[in-house]
Amino acid sequence: MASWQSGNAGEDAGRYRGWLVGHFVNETDDLRHSTEVEVKWGIHPAGDERTDWATGVHDRTILILISGRWRLDLAVSGQPDEPRTLTLDTGGDYVVWDKGVNHRWLAEEDSVVLTVRWPSQQ
Repeated sequence: MASWQSGNAGEDAGRYRGWLVGHFVNETDDLRHSTEVEVKWGIHPAGDERTDWATGVHDRTILILISGRWRLDLAVSGQPDEPRTLTLDTGGDYVVWDKGVNHRWLAEEDSVVLTVRWPSQQ
């Protein structure tokens, strides 16, 4: 296995629905293959959204806005009628949430977000 590798997140993550590091990278000799952490480089046009709740199975997740405007709804599992809506509109804005918190989102403008979650779920 190589000691390093480089590339472009936008190009390389496209093979795995935006995920750049994690168990999604099937080649175990690829340095981006990990069962400990997952990293996603998300490029989303304005209006792109996830309307269904994604369940909070990961121990922890951080989403960082790189550019654009991003709306994130968070709700504790079992309490979907009490979501909290957050808007990230300045590069560097972030949200961290713990296991048991579900989420859905809307790209209010063309947006780039970096998501890290751990541990990697297989």
